[in-house]
Order: sequence, then C-alpha cells, then structure tokens
Amino acid sequence: MNLRDLRYVLAVAEHGHFGHAAEACGISQPTLSVQVRKLEEILGIALFERTSKTVVPTDACERLISHVRAAVAEADAILAVARSLRNPLAGRLRLGIIPTLAPYLLPLVFAPLREALPLLEVEPWEDQTLALLERLRTHDLDGALLATEVDAPDLASRPLFAEPFLAALPPDHRLAARAEVAEGELAEDILVLADGHCLRDQTLAACGRSGALGSAMRATSLSTLLNMVAAGYGTTLIPGLAAGTAQDAGIVLRPLAARTDRTIRIAWRAHFPRRAAVEAVGNVVASRLKGFAAGASMGTI
Repeated sequence: MNLRDLRYVLAVAEHGHFGHAAEACGISQPTLSVQVRKLEEILGIALFERTSKTVVPTDACERLISHVRAAVAEADAILAVARSLRNPLAGRLRLGIIPTLAPYLLPLVFAPLREALPLLEVEPWEDQTLALLERLRTHDLDGALLATEVDAPDLASRPLFAEPFLAALPPDHRLAARAEVAEGELAEDILVLADGHCLRDQTLAACGRSGALGSAMRATSLSTLLNMVAAGYGTTLIPGLAAGTAQDAGIVLRPLAARTDRTIRIAWRAHFPRRAAVEAVGNVVASRLKGFAAGASMGTI
C-alpha cells in the first residue's frame, strides 16, 4: 500500500467515475483501475461497487475514507513543511475567495501579487463562505478571503481592509436625488442574494430586516442583482469594490448615512506550516486597498 494508491482512491470517491478520476490524477484509466484493484486485494475488501455507468463507494470504503484522507493530508503536510523550510514564499498557494469579492478584487491584486511574490503561484477558488471554510479544514485550500469573522479554534484570520456598503438605486428611484441614504429607507423594496451568501445577511442586518422576505426576488450572483436593480426591480446594498460595475450598468450609487461596511479578512488553518505565504498575500492585498474605505464611503470611488 502506498500514498499514490490512496490518492487514487480519494479521486475515484470524489468523482464517482474512473475516467474522470484518472484524468484528475494525470494517468490513464486502465492504470488507475489496476492500482485500485491491487489495493483492494491488499486490504481484502471491495472499495467500490462498479457498474457500466456508475462507481459507488462501498460501506467499507465509507468507513475507511476518513483515514485515507487523513493519511494523504499528513503526507501533504510533510511536503509543505519541507517546502516552507526551503522557501515558504515559493510554490502553489490555493486561495479561496467569496463570490461577491472575487471578480472585483482579483483584477486589482493579481499584478501586485506577481510583482511582490514572483515565486508564489496563487490559485483562486471561488465559493461561498461555509464551503471555503470546509475546504480549508480538509486541506483543499491554503487560505481564504472572507467577509465574516472566523470563530473556530482550528482556524486563524486577520483583517485586511474595510469595504463600505453603498446604496444601489434605479435611476428614477425616489431616493436617487439624495446625497446619502439611510439604510432603513431601503427596506421597502430591498433585493438580496440567495441563502448562503454572507452579503445577503449583511444587507438584511444593515437595513433592519429579518430573513423573511416573502416572495421577494433573490439573485444567485451579485451581477444578477445589479441587473435587477438597473431594470428597476428594487434597491440593494453593494460592496464598494463593485461600484464600477454598478455604474457601468446605469445604477445610481449613494453613500450610507451610517457608513456601514464589511471587513475583508484572510483566513488559514491555525497550524498551517506556510503561514508566512498566506500573510504575505494578505499584506499585498491590504497595501493595494489601503485608503479605499474612505473614498468609497464618501462616494468618490
């Protein structure tokens, strides 16, 4: 039994298909199938129930998979420690980022990251907060850019910058003529993202609304939400980095009377051996966005 074969088992369990698993592992399907069969012979049990169309983990595999995952994670940790001893700022860094931040922040920071950390290969992964935290815990990510506090003993985080919220209004909305807008005034026709997005909860909390919105429309992405506002369906709050996209869509933006914002943080596993790399990425992001909050909250983005 070797580490390579354990990785093959994880790939098959994840993809539910030998061909897709082989492609993910960079080998041929016959080679992967043979190695999995050999491992099954060593263990004396069947790990997968195979049909012509599906591959399903057996009960035995389900009981063993957590041990397999832990063994692979520990092996990866050994390699990570070795790399960090050589140069923690070199190699791949898998960085999660929430969907309401990724398309607006990444174009601003990728060039500075390449310039400041030329040996670091930052690979972004976009997903919602809970999914990113889970991928951190399973060692599928090395760090994550979030807009919420991280309150867990196995994870650590630090703030990078404050991102003010702005009122986003259709051009003919009754509040569009205001110099600034009180959050509570948006509650009547507020539009929000679907469940699972932290921006949804932050918007409702800022406007003094509960989670119950009746039949109100919910968007699955911020770009869809902006299009709905531009079409006159209602109002919303947007994070300041999305201001340019909103203005391009013809949306009127106004600062909020209470200057409400969200704090963007970078998170990592508490015992991650390459913490220096995560911190270095955080430093570049914080430096690039230094002073952004003041201009955004005053509507001078």
